[in-house]
Amino acid sequence: MNIEKMYERADVDQLVDAFLTLGSKDDVRAFLTDLCTPREICDFAQRLSVARYLDEGEPYVEVQSRTGASSTTVSRVSKALNGEWGGYRRVLIERA
Repeated sequence: MNIEKMYERADVDQLVDAFLTLGSKDDVRAFLTDLCTPREICDFAQRLSVARYLDEGEPYVEVQSRTGASSTTVSRVSKALNGEWGGYRRVLIERA
């Protein structure tokens, strides 16, 4: 399924809207806990750390070492970080 088609689905749109209703860290924690496994939450956190290190100019090998991410994950995050959607960039700018 391509990305554009995915966001046309009513259930996916409902998920996006659900995130928009969350007003606090506790709300986000509760929703993530209900929605994801602990491993999935840790994987998301790892990917965000990878994005942050790559954005700071760290070499791939150093990012792998610091985060424990596989070379495939680092490469995938790098592609997304520099891709057309800009989701990582938006989050990284907000935290700066």
